[in-house]
Amino acid sequence: MTDEGPRPITPAGYAKLERELQDLWHQERPKLVNEVADAAALGDRSENAEYIFGKKRLREIDRRIKYLSKLLDRLQVIDPKRNEKEQADFGATVHVEDEDGNAKRYTLVGEDEIEAKQGRISLKSPIGRALLGKMVGDEVTVRRPKGEVELVIERIEYL
Repeated sequence: MTDEGPRPITPAGYAKLERELQDLWHQERPKLVNEVADAAALGDRSENAEYIFGKKRLREIDRRIKYLSKLLDRLQVIDPKRNEKEQADFGATVHVEDEDGNAKRYTLVGEDEIEAKQGRISLKSPIGRALLGKMVGDEVTVRRPKGEVELVIERIEYL
């Protein structure tokens, strides 16, 4: 994680990360600690696959807990409804149509809540940067790795 200052996130995105941290800290980690202790009690740890795997998984959980704790401190929760305007901005759901008439929907979110299959894209992505600040009816050209695409903004909403 770099020291680039606060990072924007929606209230729902923040809550999801917070739930993950709480689940890791209060459910998964204690359960795994018990499993590792039980495996250690079986004897020779050097050939005990459950013990070795459990210790490895415990380290992964501890790294994730540390990462999430630092990340949550840096995040700036922004309610998209407060941004509600005619332009595409953080938290906007932008409905577009490409040059072939295919309709798509993109929600502009922070880096920590990207879900491309659900259309949740980063403000910093090529499409996110192209849509940012645009209004209904605007045409944008998006430069993607597989070539340029023309998009027309059909609707902007803040959910």
